[in-house]
Parts: sequence; structure tokens; C-alpha cells
Amino acid sequence: MNREHRQLDYGLRFDWGLPGAKAVGAAADIAVVVDVLSFTTTLTVAVDAGIDVLPYRWNDDSAERYARDSDAVLAVGRGRAVGGQISLSPNTIRRHTAPQRVVLPSPNGSNICFALGAGSGVCTGASFRNATAVSGWIARHYTPRSVVAVIAAGEKWPGGELRPAIEDLWGAGAVMSALAATGWDADPSPEALVAMSAWRGVAQSLPHSLAACASGRELRELGYPEDVAIAAETDRSSAVPVLEDRVFRNAAQ
Repeated sequence: MNREHRQLDYGLRFDWGLPGAKAVGAAADIAVVVDVLSFTTTLTVAVDAGIDVLPYRWNDDSAERYARDSDAVLAVGRGRAVGGQISLSPNTIRRHTAPQRVVLPSPNGSNICFALGAGSGVCTGASFRNATAVSGWIARHYTPRSVVAVIAAGEKWPGGELRPAIEDLWGAGAVMSALAATGWDADPSPEALVAMSAWRGVAQSLPHSLAACASGRELRELGYPEDVAIAAETDRSSAVPVLEDRVFRNAAQ
């Protein structure tokens, strides 16, 4: 890997997807994963409800075994949830009695967190709902000499290639802007500055912008407008989900 792609000269780094997480997050003290219209928004809703969340790569037969071995309930695909089943839709957690432990697979945010959990650094999940809470926690527990890597999970094109989803760029920018607002003065990479600038452009119109972006329109067309509205609940949550022993729990408590 090209050294320059790892942004090693900067204390605040930003990149996309699992390859980006490996590039800028491998040597970071803390990695913040942002997957706004899927994993990390649902993660915050679950942690708010006192649920332990286990990330996993993908929802297949191995996920069923992983959930069984972890004494957890496996979340189903968003379009497959029936009755009281939990899925990647945060609304399913709000509508139904949730289990104490849930395996929440996804090919993007959860996959990235699962991979980062095998490393030596700290991994946390952030969305618009808890961007300020996560940034405040970092500022209280780390110094500006620590390296923070923020990862926009993105989505996938039908062929499997990364689709840089604009809402994740905004979410990453929200986290880094909130961190800067605490007085954190680590040197941000140009990539981080772009994300912060993108967030400033939509901060005052987030609900509309989130509903109007490609991923927001997709979810609304599929019949999940509530998921988009929940994702736009800026700073509604004080949760700081930190991954420890492959389980996300609320470090803010």
C-alpha cells in the first residue's frame, strides 16, 4: 500500500469503505465508522434501548451460527422482517420488544466494524444521532496527539463496487466538526477537511437533504420513510457504542 494513501502525517483522517478503513484506521488510536442509513443509526437506537450489538460481515448461514454461538438473536434483512423480528431498520427496534443481544450484519458498516474489531485500536459507531456524543467522548478520553480515523462506510453498486454514499460523507463530517468544536486541534488531512466542509453545507437542512439524496430516496421508495426520519435525528442520542470483545456497548454509561 502506498504510504501516502494512509494519511500518516495527520492526526485526523478520513476515508471510505473497508479498504479505506484498513488504510487509515490500522494505525489509529480510535476508528469511527459512519453508516447513516443503515448500520450505525440502527446501532445507536439499539444501544439507547440497552441492547448489546454484535457486528458481522453478512447475513448468511455463518451469521446464523455466529448468533447461536454468541447467545444472540440474528437480525434479518430489512425487507424480510415480519411480526416482531429485528432488522437493519431502526424502526423495528422501536416498534417491538427487542432482545438483550442482537447480531446485526451488513455488508458495509457492520462488515467494517467486524474487521476493525480484530485490530488493536478502539472502534466506535457514529451517525447524525450521536455525532456530538461520540466526539465529546473522544475529547474526554484522548488527547489531540491521538490519531482518529473516521470511515464513511458507503454503499455497494450492483456489481459490488463501492458507491460513495453522500450521507456517510456528511455524517463523517458531522463527527469531525463536533470534535473540532471541542477544541481538538489535531491536524486534519485534506480528505477530512472535505468531509467537514460537506457537512457544513447541509447542517441547517439535514432532514430535507437526507430525504432527497439518492439513498434517502431509495429507502423512501422501498417503504421506509421512518428510517430516513430516524437517521435525521441530529444529536438525539447520547450513546457512545464502543466495540469490545466483538460487542458494542454504551461507553457513555
